[in-house]
Amino acid sequence: MKNPVIILVMVGVMLFASSCSSGPKPINYGADACDFCRMTIVDKQHSAQIVIKTGKAFKYDAIECMLNDMKEWEHPEIRHYLVADYANPGVLTDASTAAYLISQDIPSPMGEFLTAFENEDKRNETVQDVSGTGLDWKALKAEFEID
Repeated sequence: MKNPVIILVMVGVMLFASSCSSGPKPINYGADACDFCRMTIVDKQHSAQIVIKTGKAFKYDAIECMLNDMKEWEHPEIRHYLVADYANPGVLTDASTAAYLISQDIPSPMGEFLTAFENEDKRNETVQDVSGTGLDWKALKAEFEID
């Protein structure tokens, strides 16, 4: 029979290792609060998330909250920038490769009218009948005056 202490230690190590994941964390819509404005995150089409190197996730109710938080960022190095894909509510996509739209036709939680899509093709396919300004990650950061 194997030593129960060794088994307990191995189980503990496996649990610890799985809890230190550096990937995105699920957003508990209707319960989690935005790490910038403290509002409850309810909109699955406009949420965002930053994951730092340690795996800690910062969750946002709107992409503009994430961007405004980045202006004064004093946390450890960032591993992932993630934004909700408007065409797939609740699905987070890489913010650096996403395509953005600022359009008065699509309101966002904090009033910046900022929406993200997995890519430019998805943006064009999803919002054929709305006007607005299309941006990529670099242009979006410039728009929000982020280095």
